[in-house]
Amino acid sequence: MTCSELDPLNLSIEMMNIPSVSPSQDEAIDHLIAYLEPIGFICYKLRFSDVTNLYARKGSSGRNLCFAGHVDVVPAGEGWDSDPFIAEIKDGYLYGRGAVDMKPAIAAFIAAVSRLTEMNDNSISLLISGNEEGDSTYGTPKVLEWLDKQGEKLDACIVGEPTNPSVLGQMIKVGRRGSINFELVVKGIQGHAAYPDIAVNPVNKICFALADLKRHQFDGGTSYFPPSNLEVTNIHVGNSARNVIPASASASINIRFNDLHNKDGISSLVGRIIDQHTKDYELKVISSFDPFFNEPGELALIAKKAVKEVTGLDAVFGSDGGTSDARFIHKYCPIIEFGLNNEMAHKANERVKVSDIRLLTDIYCLIITKFFSNSTSAKNENDNSDL
Repeated sequence: MTCSELDPLNLSIEMMNIPSVSPSQDEAIDHLIAYLEPIGFICYKLRFSDVTNLYARKGSSGRNLCFAGHVDVVPAGEGWDSDPFIAEIKDGYLYGRGAVDMKPAIAAFIAAVSRLTEMNDNSISLLISGNEEGDSTYGTPKVLEWLDKQGEKLDACIVGEPTNPSVLGQMIKVGRRGSINFELVVKGIQGHAAYPDIAVNPVNKICFALADLKRHQFDGGTSYFPPSNLEVTNIHVGNSARNVIPASASASINIRFNDLHNKDGISSLVGRIIDQHTKDYELKVISSFDPFFNEPGELALIAKKAVKEVTGLDAVFGSDGGTSDARFIHKYCPIIEFGLNNEMAHKANERVKVSDIRLLTDIYCLIITKFFSNSTSAKNENDNSDL
């Protein structure tokens, strides 16, 4: 089959001009469908609650190689030099919200598929979420449940999140750290600041507890994971009077942890450290995800070879960074994550090199070709074994 090649830059610009702040609605998904159906994809627009998602498949046999991504973006925020939702090319860079995370990666994969002349009786699919930047509840997890009910199997998956620290080709992710968010409330006894002996100041207690938590060394990292890390992301007292000891103080805590830990162990550890400073507190887990790791297998090794051929770099396998929808997909099939550079993700003046979009297209095209060539080789070996 022969398809006319699509331009990944043009599609990137068109997608970035759609202000699909999470949770994304219909427009961005409809735009993708308009590109996918003419090149042979059967598209399923899947709406759960207020989120619109997409599953699209080209081919109905062989191994199903899936690309997973998201069309939703974070809010623009302040500090932009131009309209964040009007893509602009300047000095070799494409500017706009979603330039890195991750509309051009979706465009690159679709453009790569449009180049294929032979799929060797295999299938390609796209799983596109509209709610990755939110809580993901009605995005990828719901699509995966739908696929399971349809009897649809994914044999391997490329997640197009930005994975490279600064240069395209540096890193392929084969796992992700766990993440846990706590809300800590330390209680005291309100009183006059001039009489601390008849009050209990919760601010002192929470500060000492947070300092010990921050100083704690969880581990030294593992082969594929960096050391676990704790960050205090908010401290709140809500006291407008300078001469009043408040009745309570609260803090938000985020911990990114590697595969030496799980959420129960992390929760117990945090509780023990706080216990050293106060017993009068509440500690709630707001959200948590355990780490996961896929030993680099067929797809990871194919991707490493493709990156080397296109960029000349020896990509390392890593598992750092934030969470992604890979935390859901890895339960269904082997996955890797590979996309653009992540240094400008979520920042003002988010931008990506135009040349990197084209290189990423080349890499995705090679990965697909090599993956399907492996499928044919394996099939031929099986056929010959019966002779």
